[in-house]
Amino acid sequence: MITVATRARDPWAIPPRPGTSTPGWSSLRRILAVRLDAMGDVLMTTPAFRAVRSSARGAQLALLTSSAGAEAARHVPELDEVIVHDPGWMPGGEGRPAGSDRELVERLRDGAFDAAIVFTVHTQSPLPVALLLRLAGIPRVLAHCRENPYALVSDWVPEPELGEATRHEVRRQLDLVARVGFTTGDERLSFRVPPEAMRRLRDEVLPGLGIRPGDGTPWAVVHPGASAPSRRYPPARFAQAAARLAREHDVRIVFTGATAEIPLVESIRASMGVASASLAGSLSLGELSALLAVAPLLIANNTGPVHLAAAVGTPVVDLYALTNPQHTPWMVPSRVLNVDVPCAGCRRSVCPLGHGACLALVPPDRVVAAARELLAEAPAYGRVELGATSVA
Repeated sequence: MITVATRARDPWAIPPRPGTSTPGWSSLRRILAVRLDAMGDVLMTTPAFRAVRSSARGAQLALLTSSAGAEAARHVPELDEVIVHDPGWMPGGEGRPAGSDRELVERLRDGAFDAAIVFTVHTQSPLPVALLLRLAGIPRVLAHCRENPYALVSDWVPEPELGEATRHEVRRQLDLVARVGFTTGDERLSFRVPPEAMRRLRDEVLPGLGIRPGDGTPWAVVHPGASAPSRRYPPARFAQAAARLAREHDVRIVFTGATAEIPLVESIRASMGVASASLAGSLSLGELSALLAVAPLLIANNTGPVHLAAAVGTPVVDLYALTNPQHTPWMVPSRVLNVDVPCAGCRRSVCPLGHGACLALVPPDRVVAAARELLAEAPAYGRVELGATSVA
């Protein structure tokens, strides 16, 4: 975190625009990345962070992100600093006073950044944050933008989407930083499992579940929640699929979820009619990453834990609503399940037609078959030895 020092100057004075002598991006030493979205979006941007670090060698990289994104960002080894801000123009920032934006401007000004990269999905505008970056005196800004940003974005990449096929979110951000020469040969997602989390998993969590290495019993983590109702597979169908895996194929089922999702998890478990375990509400993000790092499989909706699983190399059965196409599991074995519908690509958090057919019509048999296929390909106890304490 940056410590803010008080300076006797006008924090709202607009700095001069850079001239032609501004150095190239690879020679910059203080770079700010901006990703004001949730955990999954931050994780899908980590290959672009790696491209910056591997190309601008010796540069420091800070991330400005939301409270939700910061939880994951603190475990990303490519980042030197994490700055948390929930602006009023983003979900979760409603009702925040304008004074908080003034405080952010001052904080960024004190950070003395040479340049900033604004990472957005293709439906977002970079201009609100670009204005704050200009007021903070950051001379170079790289961003996609649909309309002409004029002086607010020095390195403007015209927005090709929605007019073209939507790229995967990881590819979109890698393409953005490549425009200024930042590339990497390693495009995997990045997340470091905390050593203390892996120790707790090894010494307390797994023994409490009765899961032991080498006993040959298959198991899977099931995460049935999602922030948007349109991205949730029906609980009754989750129960049917989990019950069949447990009863017919001897798969141990371990549920996870946030504290607010405990009622959802318990309703599914009650409907299964067969034993299962639940860690809902009992794991930190680091502990969830440790669990996923050793689990043979995750079954989930399109939600943050899918990208966390991808970051630690866990195969995923992804019940993927067709609200948008660009967030599928990245560079891990996966099965993406949905039913094609005419309203695909609605980008809505609540199904506008009320039926949620793209998920609701996926039969539990497809979930079971996909899980069995991936479990058959997975090592008996996951990809991480229990003696290990971290996963980069």
